[in-house]
Formats: sequence, C-alpha cells, structure tokens
Amino acid sequence: MADIARQAQVSEATVSRVINGRPGVSHETRMAVLTALDVLGYERPERLRKRSAGLVGLVVPELENPIFPAFAQVIESTLAQQGYTPVLCTQSPGGVTEDEYVEMLLDRQVSGIVFVSSLSADTAADPSRYQRLLDRPLPIVLVNGYTETIDAPFVSCDDRLAGDLAVSHLVALGHRRIGMISGPNRFINTQRKLAGYRTAMERELGVSDPDVALTLFGVEGGEVAADRLLAQGVTGLICGSDLMALGAIRAARRRGLHVPKDVSVIGFDDSPLIAFTDPPLTTLRQPVASMAVAACRALIDEINGHGAPRSEYLFRPELVVRESTAIAPSRRELAPA
Repeated sequence: MADIARQAQVSEATVSRVINGRPGVSHETRMAVLTALDVLGYERPERLRKRSAGLVGLVVPELENPIFPAFAQVIESTLAQQGYTPVLCTQSPGGVTEDEYVEMLLDRQVSGIVFVSSLSADTAADPSRYQRLLDRPLPIVLVNGYTETIDAPFVSCDDRLAGDLAVSHLVALGHRRIGMISGPNRFINTQRKLAGYRTAMERELGVSDPDVALTLFGVEGGEVAADRLLAQGVTGLICGSDLMALGAIRAARRRGLHVPKDVSVIGFDDSPLIAFTDPPLTTLRQPVASMAVAACRALIDEINGHGAPRSEYLFRPELVVRESTAIAPSRRELAPA
C-alpha cells in the first residue's frame, strides 16, 4: 500500500478505500490509484477489473508490410479502451486462410470482425463470404477493401486522389516520363490508384497511354517492375506501396542511377521507419489512426445495435515530401555516355 500511495501521491488510507471499494474517493483519485496499481505491476482485485465487453476479431493479411502492424496496433488499442478483447488473426503464405480464421472466430463467439485489406479488396474473390456473416447477423467492418455488393461499413484511403497527388507533385518538379508500379489489377486499391494516375497524366501532360508496370506486392516486385520502366526512360516512379518503392530505389542503384538526382521515387503508406530510409522516402501517407478509430467506432455502433451507415468512408491521403523526389534531370544528364 505504501508503494501504491507514493506512486499515486495519495495516503495509504485512500489506497485502502479504493481497493476495498469504499465511498468517499473522487473519480480522479480512484483512477490515479488504479493506474498506480497497473504501473507497479500489482494485480487488480476482482471487483476492480474491467469487464470484457466481448471478443472482436481483427483479420490482417500479413505483418511483413509495416503498414498492417500499424493498423493492428491502433485498432487493438481502440477496441481495448472500449472494453473489447481483440483477437489478432494474421495470414501467411501456406498458413491459415482468411476463411479458416473466420471459422475459428465464429467458434469463439466474437461480437464482430474488422477486416483489413481482406479478400474483399480482390475483385476475383467471392464476396458472398461476407454476406453470410452479415446474414447471421454478425457486425463487420472492412478497411481498404471496398466491394459494392457488400452491405456493410467500409473505411478506405482515397486511392484515386493518391495517384493524382503523386503525378501532380512530379509534374511540378518538371518530370514528363512518369511511370506507375502497383500490384495485380484485380485489386480494387490498384484499380483506383491507376485511375487517379491515368486521369492526372492525361490532364497534366496529355498522355493517354502512360507507362504502367503491374507486379507482385513487395520489395522484389517493385524492383523488377522499376527495372522495366527505367529501361523505357522514365524519370519519375510512383509506387503502390512503400516496400515497392524501396525495390524501385534498389533497381535504380543497380543501374548506376542516383535517387533523386536521376530518378524520383514516390511510395504509398508512410509506414513506420520509412522516413529513415536512404534517401528518406517521399510518400502518400495513409491516415492510419483516423481510419482505424473510424472502423472501430462503426463496428461498436453495429454491435450496440445503432446501425452504422452502410457506405464507404473515404480518408484523404497526405503527400509527405522528403528526399526521394527532386527536379527532373535534363536530357543531357539522361543521355548515355
């Protein structure tokens, strides 16, 4: 009690009243004592433990791309603050599938599920798996995976705007040959980024058939696609993720090119640590915290029977300019030696 009293800056008598549930203690003082209990590692008495409002599933595709742990951290923290116990389900190649995770979560009688970049983003996948959950009924929210036929709340980054902002930034720096690297075209996020990119290329440069390379997500895919576009003479590269952008920088260096003196590179996500790459990466930042909190609020409203709007909440990306983009090189600098 003496340790707790010192940590909370109250008397031992006050600690005793809080622990024993006696009256005469303000809410602020009670919270200070409970916080001291937690900080010092003491287990709260049963009567003072926060009751779980239920389990909530959180399904993410993988954890190698740092943007997914970033989403998971905020979603888990927000759910826990509302009394829910998050159950993280992470997929890996050859491991448990999304559908298998959903069955496990249903067996545990979860109150709802948050899907991040799930199969709903894949236009080749069957969306009826989500309709079956809604028919149970089970509240679900889908982050970055819009599908028109699913009657549920969606939270998405505005990928069309991201493609447009990236092109506008490079054009302002004098670039005219601007290529786009992204994942397979069956993903709605890829389709939207490409739509924004193509619209901006037509508007800004009058280019109706720009340089596009679709590949596998990840560093390796970005490297292969960038090498192909660099061979075609592009001076600016817009990538569908930060990891792909890192692959693009690797491809440029392998060709003896300097980023950004010879080639400018833009990523997407602004995932943790990306500001500390070499060079620090210019990227389109997803507002992860705002998106994650919105997803949790929509799910909790659904669980509580308030019925969140069945529509897509679009969040604006932010262009974060760092050191991987610069004024376009002159034709003389690009000419072969």
